[in-house]
Amino acid sequence: MSSPRVWLITGASTGFGLEMARCALAHGDKVVATLRKPAVLADFAAKYPASQLLVVKLDVTNAQEIKDAFQQAKAAFGRIDVVFNNAGYIVAGETEALPEDAARKMFDTNFWGAARVSQEAVRFFRDENSPPGGHLIQNSASAVFTNIPLMGFYTASKCALEAITDTLSKEVSPAWNIKFTSVEPGAFYTEFMNNAKSVDQPSAYAEPSNPTSIMREIHKHPEALPFKLNDTAKGVQKIFELSRLSSPPPRLPLGRDAVKFLSDAAAAHVKVVEEYSSWSDDLTIKK
Repeated sequence: MSSPRVWLITGASTGFGLEMARCALAHGDKVVATLRKPAVLADFAAKYPASQLLVVKLDVTNAQEIKDAFQQAKAAFGRIDVVFNNAGYIVAGETEALPEDAARKMFDTNFWGAARVSQEAVRFFRDENSPPGGHLIQNSASAVFTNIPLMGFYTASKCALEAITDTLSKEVSPAWNIKFTSVEPGAFYTEFMNNAKSVDQPSAYAEPSNPTSIMREIHKHPEALPFKLNDTAKGVQKIFELSRLSSPPPRLPLGRDAVKFLSDAAAAHVKVVEEYSSWSDDLTIKK
């Protein structure tokens, strides 16, 4: 059997982060579970020996705490094999009316925080793991394919993270043996969904047939959805299987809804290319 791997998981208090920690531990791996308030995991941590689980305080908007978390992981376990970049924050609201401070807070966590964790992960995988290597898994969102009403700035933060992850993956040397995957979950039942904040609806959007009005009703009554929500415990099992692949995909839509979002988006892009590719003919500079 292979040696236990070491996971560093951000946003491990609830949802995907906590379920991922449970899954990795159940498979015999070691986990560094990071979160803003470690006391939240006191009961959970008591179930595992220090040789298997380390709980670390980490607010991903604090650059020094990111560095400290990685060093605490090294001190405890000697290396980090998988970073599950999961910490996230959401405020729902019409794009026109969402306060700038709320939008910036989302970007500070979902993009800048995750980007700094990514930078430190790459440096650690290369410079401190021996042999070098590791897998950076970003917990993104299937909203990047489908642009859900009320989620404009949240989706933008995830699009930005995927863009920088794609670029980073093309900058690293193959000799460093670093893998990158953006997981794009569909609708999973998590505390993250229940705890999502929202701003008041502007009067201009209040017509019941308006797309944002319909989405607000869905948020109030998720039990009325015409489809079943995905199971987070089953979802993280697939992410665990992903982490075992020697050549993981750069993107993984997770859930049948996410698969349909990506499929529909891909077909729409292909349609535009087919219809308008000729518009790009003869645009080169004539000498």
